Formats: sequence, C-alpha cells, structure tokens
Amino acid sequence: MPGMTNTDFDFLAGSWDSRQRRLTKVLVGSDEWYEFDATLDCQVLLDGNGVFDVLRAPERDIEGLTLRLFSPDEKIWRIWWASRASGGRLDEPVVGRFTDGVGVFECDDTWEGTPIRVRYRWSFVDTPHPRWEQAFSTDGGRTWEVNWEATFTRRGR
Repeated sequence: MPGMTNTDFDFLAGSWDSRQRRLTKVLVGSDEWYEFDATLDCQVLLDGNGVFDVLRAPERDIEGLTLRLFSPDEKIWRIWWASRASGGRLDEPVVGRFTDGVGVFECDDTWEGTPIRVRYRWSFVDTPHPRWEQAFSTDGGRTWEVNWEATFTRRGR
C-alpha cells in the first residue's frame, strides 16, 4: 500500500564505525580469523522500504554497497551486496524478515563452485552496538559456518 512506512532498518540510518571479523578460509573447517576496522554510511529511503549503505575498509581494500528493498505485499526484504572485488556485480539477494528484533535473510548461491545456502543475521538492533553476521551452509541449512561478523558503533555522538 503506498505511503506505508517500514521501520525495520531505521536503526541503521547514519554513520557507523565497525569492527569486522572474517574467517581466513571459508568452508574448510578453519577457525583462524582476521579482524579489521570499517565504516558504514547508511541512508533509509522510500518511506523505510529502501535502505542503501556503503561499507569501506581501506586497510583490507574492501569497498562494497548494500541495497535493501522491502516488499509490502510479501512482507519480506531482499538484500543485495556488491563490492569492488565483484566488479560491481550484485550478489544473489538474501530474502527474509525481522522476527522478535532479529532479522534473518537467506538465499541459495555458490562459493568457489560449491552450492551453498547463505544467511545474513542482524541482532542487537535495539542496542548501541548492532551486530551482523554472514554464514554459509553446504547441507541445505542444517548446519552453518559463520564466516563474517561485524559489530557497529554509531559515529559522531
């Protein structure tokens, strides 16, 4: 319905510093992580039904953007990621919603030729330090390997 306001991602509007943590090697049973700092600048648009952000981590040469679009009819979000490393190609969108303050978004994709299930999870969105994680599953979602985590702190307050 036109004019309907969505507030799911309002918490993310503005400028953030974040601590990022990534697995060194994905889907090989590794438990070796590396950490780095990043910034995130986010705009909430289209009455809350569109959210756009840019993530920058110069020390790791990472620059990427996220586009989130909410479908009021389906009551779901589609979230696309694109990075400099992907040559500006949008990844498959993860799809999902928030339930009880936790957002879970999933899709099927491939990682280095292996079919995977991808999951993004937003939690602690009502705190000063929202948290995001990415996980992959090679068994249809029965088990997950978290491979990227980020904790955010609002900048300029």
